[in-house]
Amino acid sequence: MGVSTSGPEPGVAVVTVDFPPVNALPVQGWYDLADAVRTAGRDPAVRCVVLAAEGRGFNAGVDIKEVQRDTATGGHGALIGANRGCAEAFSAVYACEVPVIAAVHGFCLGGGIGLAGNADAIVASDDAAFGLPELDRGALGAATHLARLVPQHLMRALYYTSRTATARELHAHGSVWQVVPRPQLYETALELAREIAKKDGCLIRLAKAALNGIDPVDVHRSYRFEQGFTFEANLSGVADRIRDTFGTENRQGAGQP
Repeated sequence: MGVSTSGPEPGVAVVTVDFPPVNALPVQGWYDLADAVRTAGRDPAVRCVVLAAEGRGFNAGVDIKEVQRDTATGGHGALIGANRGCAEAFSAVYACEVPVIAAVHGFCLGGGIGLAGNADAIVASDDAAFGLPELDRGALGAATHLARLVPQHLMRALYYTSRTATARELHAHGSVWQVVPRPQLYETALELAREIAKKDGCLIRLAKAALNGIDPVDVHRSYRFEQGFTFEANLSGVADRIRDTFGTENRQGAGQP
């Protein structure tokens, strides 16, 4: 359980997330993920990183139970930690010195959208679903990253309704590179990584920096702006009220402050 890194072949690093049962990450998990992605990108032998996950789905966001336990005692450390941890992990993917491919299966929710939305390419299994159930979880955020996956009006409709979009729908919008049956996901992601890793290591790093430099939206500033409203929701008490309702469902939560 946790975050691990492997090197299945020359030039490719695979960072794998495994937090049963649904890959809802605790605060430390977000920081561990950020460290793993940054370390892989700094390795001069690595020219592409694949971000993958074990279990039922790619990522279910923040471990809401951890936040609830803290706020129940009047604390805000878990909430602040989750916000900062998510920002660190999203930033690590975006700023990784080499391209990052997200290999997405099952659910990609909340913080999962932050990771996939900041990746350079996405390969998804045909059972993958992407969405932000934030409003149902007493949270806000990651609209910045969902807007990188779907057109503006669809992003808003998905955000307001907490609905999800399928991998095939995102493929039609051009944000998912390829959709394959789940058993083929890992090898398909490696195939794309292998093609990228054939490029010169120095040049691929320059290309990544150049593409980030011409992005029309500063993802760091945009996401930080969203987080301000997350704190407002928490200070007003509305976030706790919704999270408490969610807690009665007796299952681990998906969301992203």
